[in-house]
Parts: sequence; structure tokens; C-alpha cells
Amino acid sequence: MKVDELETLIKKNLEDKTEEYKRVFHGRGNFYDSFNFLTIDSIDEVLYVCFFEEIDKKLEEEILSLVNKLYEEFLYEVLVLQRRYLQNSPCEVLKGELKDESYAIENSLKYHISFTNKNIGIFPDMKIGREFIRSISKDKKVLNLFSYTCAFSIAAYAGGASKIVNVDMAKGALSLGRRNHHLNKQDTKKVQFMPYNILKSWSRIKKAGPYDIIIIDPPSFQRGSFAASKDYEKIIKKLVDLANENCTVLSCLNAPELDTNFIKDIFTNNANEFEFVKRLDNLNTFPSSNEEKALKNMIFEKK
Repeated sequence: MKVDELETLIKKNLEDKTEEYKRVFHGRGNFYDSFNFLTIDSIDEVLYVCFFEEIDKKLEEEILSLVNKLYEEFLYEVLVLQRRYLQNSPCEVLKGELKDESYAIENSLKYHISFTNKNIGIFPDMKIGREFIRSISKDKKVLNLFSYTCAFSIAAYAGGASKIVNVDMAKGALSLGRRNHHLNKQDTKKVQFMPYNILKSWSRIKKAGPYDIIIIDPPSFQRGSFAASKDYEKIIKKLVDLANENCTVLSCLNAPELDTNFIKDIFTNNANEFEFVKRLDNLNTFPSSNEEKALKNMIFEKK
């Protein structure tokens, strides 16, 4: 693929542009080998570009020229570039001016985002997972493990959940999660925020249960706290103690080196009371050359 072909593809993806968060180019799945360092997102009035590798200066100039053209043609107000390969991944505002507060909008729900952070506050590839949780949450008690800024919690609340427990060791992320609930006019009386290391807090988490829905959405690797390859199993071993009858588990993993059988085998060996139901499809705006390396959202149900 060349830059002119990239332009044609992005313009096609922007034909139905709305205020909703949409990835308009995803190179990280190696589907487009020549641009595997690049992602481009449409976030309401912001065009958000990420470079994950340092690239040839001429190619960088061509891509920046293209996104400037898109910024003008599709009437964006702000153009932001993030260089994810640099320490702290700084963002540069190339055009326009960011407002004091920026939001991502998904299915009419709002989420605070911050362009001063490496991860801006919501992961757009998880949209189908959030839609699934929203669709099954009516009158259910939901446990949201590794909740980050509580996007799943927002979706569960919108779906009519009776109680939601969010657990994450990052207090700042949970504080933003609380703000996200308030942003959507969701009363947090039925929402609990636990700022704990999950692997060391099972008694607290169990006390608030049992749960009808359990969401497991960990980082693939977080230095000093979690490594999916060895720690995911520790989560699954605790499910029986946490789950209500007919509990549904959304088991997520975004580690290219670990496939669907990695999760299935953990359930078989440590929680065979849960039966595999299906793997959720990924958004077509996140193409991958190998689906086993792409995001895995696996549904299990207690027998």
C-alpha cells in the first residue's frame, strides 16, 4: 500500500463520519504491512494520529501532509499527533486547540479522555465487548476486574445493572471512572470502586458478590503487577468462589503471543464449571493478518 492508497481507504472510512469514536485506519494488526506503525482515529472534532515507530522522514512528511488534508476536508477542529515510541509518549497539537475537557462518544455514552496520557482513557477496539455487556446487564450484579476508567461499568449501568463493582489498583483511573459515570448522569450509589491489587484482594472482592457477570480485561503485561502468561490463571481459579448461578464471564486478552486456546485451556484446567460459548467478533475497523493475534473476547457461562 502506498500513501495515495492509504488516503483513499481513510476517506472511505470517513464517509459516515459522526461524533462517535471511530478508528479510520488500523495498521497495528499487520494487515497493511507498509503502515504497521500507524493508527488514525476520529474522535468527534479531533483527528488523532499515532506513530508507534520512528519512521523515515520523507514518509513521515507524506503522512503528516495527508492528515493535514483530512483535517481540512472533513472539518475537524483539532489535529493531534502522538509518538508512542518515545518515553512518556507525548502528544503534539498540530492544528487547532484542545478544549479544557475532551470526550469520546460511543453509542451515545461519553467518556473523558486526556491527550496528556499514554493511553487516553478508552480502548476503541473493545466496543463490541461493551455492547455485549450492556445487552445482558439488566438487573444483574457485575464485577469489572482491571476496570481502568470504568468503560465497561458505564455500559453495564446503561444496560440496567443492579450493582457494579469496579476493581483496579490505579486510584487515578478509578477517580476518572467515577467522573465518567457522573458525565453520563449515572448515580454512583449502586457503583463500587475498589482501588486494590486484584491478586491480593480476593476476600474484599468476594464479600461484595456473588456476581451474575464477571469481566476480566487485564493488561497483557504490567511490570511488577500482572503478566497474562502466568497471572491470568490466578484469576480464573477464583471464579467459582465469585460467581452466582448461571454467571456469564467475558474473558478478554489482547496479547498477540497468546491465542484463544490459552484461555480455553485455563478454564478447562481450573474452572471447568464454566462452558465456552463463543468468541465475540472484532470490529472490521481493526483488521488483522492473524485473528489469533488480535483482540480476544471470550464468553463463558457457568453450567
